[in-house]
Amino acid sequence: MAEVIRMPKMSDTMEEGVIASWLKKEGDEVSSGDVLAEVETDKATMELESYQDGVLLYIGVKEKESVPVDGILAVIGEKGEDYKHLLEEASNGQSKEKPAEAPAEDNPSKSSGEKKIDTSSIKASIIRMPKMSDTMEEGVIASWLKKKGDKVESGDILAEVETDKATMELEAYEDGTLLYTAVEAGSGVPVDGIIAIIGEEGADYEALLKAEEQGGNDEPAKEEKKEEKQVSAASGAPSATAVSSAPQQSGSSNGRVKASPLAKKIADEKGIDLSQVNGSGPDGRVVKADVENFTPSQAKQAAPSAGDQPAINIPQVVGEERSEKVELSQMRKVIAKRLSDSKFSAPHFYLTMEINMDKAIEARKSMNEISPVKISFNDMVIKAAAAALRQHPNVNVSWMGDHMMRHSHIHMGVAVAIPDGLIVPVVRFADSKSLSHISAEVRELAQKAKDKKLQPEEFSGNTFTISNLGMFGIEEFTAIINPPDACIMAVGGIKETVVVKDGEMYAGNVMKVTLSCDHRAVDGAVGSAFLKTFKELLEDPVRILI
Repeated sequence: MAEVIRMPKMSDTMEEGVIASWLKKEGDEVSSGDVLAEVETDKATMELESYQDGVLLYIGVKEKESVPVDGILAVIGEKGEDYKHLLEEASNGQSKEKPAEAPAEDNPSKSSGEKKIDTSSIKASIIRMPKMSDTMEEGVIASWLKKKGDKVESGDILAEVETDKATMELEAYEDGTLLYTAVEAGSGVPVDGIIAIIGEEGADYEALLKAEEQGGNDEPAKEEKKEEKQVSAASGAPSATAVSSAPQQSGSSNGRVKASPLAKKIADEKGIDLSQVNGSGPDGRVVKADVENFTPSQAKQAAPSAGDQPAINIPQVVGEERSEKVELSQMRKVIAKRLSDSKFSAPHFYLTMEINMDKAIEARKSMNEISPVKISFNDMVIKAAAAALRQHPNVNVSWMGDHMMRHSHIHMGVAVAIPDGLIVPVVRFADSKSLSHISAEVRELAQKAKDKKLQPEEFSGNTFTISNLGMFGIEEFTAIINPPDACIMAVGGIKETVVVKDGEMYAGNVMKVTLSCDHRAVDGAVGSAFLKTFKELLEDPVRILI
């Protein structure tokens, strides 16, 4: 009997997975235990195994596509077996969650039986509110410079619009008559909302508005919006330019220079101040020819006053603005969600302590002379933290919402940076392991993390986490708690500095650590006592071994 294969939950934080590659294709015979595909989760790349024998009848997801947990991946059954009813049942089960009236809402004109209006023959264009800044959500019509019934030419200023950043001019890119204005001065319009309609005199603009209400003109509207965002002259959409504060000239009105869009573009490219150009167009409007024929000697000279400073010629710098869209990996999505939840839900407080590392440096040098693997300072930090947790069990806890869990086992999470983000492999029962054992295990886990070969049990179950940026030259930082831990310790680099002891100064080596605590679970005195013990262990490393 055919069976649907769904996306399994491969980690405690997984919400969706990406099919990295299919290792079987439709029509292949599969046996129980065969690997069907490789799945990229938020933690690692995992293998998806088959738990039954049969033929791979159907693959529902392409490579590099994401699938939510429990989403349909494939169907396995007997050769030639009809499996389509399984997919229909699955889709029907999902559609039951949607409101019954959803289809009617998607197309009101169909549900009401109202005939869809054909707007293709109407010679008029809808003017929408453009997005004039990256943060703009709506604009306010400060004033209309044209009124209903006025003739409009390409480049005419229709209105002044107040955005969240500045007051901008709204220009028209087509000729015609202003048939309709949607709002009065002082009213706000959301981005992409209707501002006005321009077209041939007598055109049926009311049909355009009715089509918008029906939703029957969706496709043209989408194309129009797309063109507006690209500031295409063929779209009929207005352009927006910042209101000039230049002195009023013959080609200006109310401090605003009248110029065609092409003239403004050429002036910008040549670095010409439009307020100094004499306009030859209607009402002193600056046109293309005025800018092309302009020379500095033609600029109007104002009588200099005694306090005037000589003009400074600032060279024009030309550069290219370019940005690249970066798709988020599954790991980066989950890191963002989990750390946001932690930072905004857990009340963090921070405890910083300075530790003298002179004896730790000597001890490490001595230990590496006989150790089978090279012991790092981070290995010593892990061991000292685990030993300190054994003495302070109230720090080795997890906040569970309505209760706390105090752990008798000590599993140390060690943050490891990889290209896709940050992952935290776990050294289990760290307090019971030797320094050389910890060193070898951390290296092995870090390499597996970089190769995306960590197994679920190797990156889950941590009770305390350490994040070390000392190797990057960072002296001190704070870290965000890694749930479900109640604490995380940020470790800085070892720095040679002047140390004062018993009233005398000498050169010494110090390291700063900062403990981030969830105040719901750990109080300041508890965290401070833990740090004091941790400091004592590192300043006299022999104690770590006892």
